[in-house]
Amino acid sequence: QVQLVESGGGWVQPGGSLRLSCEVSGFTFDDYVIGWFRQAPGKKREGVSCIRNRDGAIYLRDFVKGRFTFSRDNSKKSVYLQMNNLKSEDTAVYYCAADAAHFVCADYVEGYNEMDYWGKGTQVTVSA
Repeated sequence: QVQLVESGGGWVQPGGSLRLSCEVSGFTFDDYVIGWFRQAPGKKREGVSCIRNRDGAIYLRDFVKGRFTFSRDNSKKSVYLQMNNLKSEDTAVYYCAADAAHFVCADYVEGYNEMDYWGKGTQVTVSA
């Protein structure tokens, strides 16, 4: 049974930082791509970043480059999203998702294909 459990969300002031974690279970870590997505109130869900575990290739959307960093810990079967210099427009529910690497990360993050497995999400609120 595939499970993804996010943690690390919360409230932070603009310019602050948060680190989201996603612990996965139920599948072979190296065979999957794992991504972060977010959905702000009243908006469509959008992709943020993705890692292809087979080779560690990371895809990051332009609007978070220079601020967000995607990393992983294979021994803990976990991935992380370090978010720095947060802005009010980063406020959203952040979801961790996984798929059996049928497509490259860009296809998932840019919205051309859907991940099969999703966590329940963690709220990130950026406000003064």
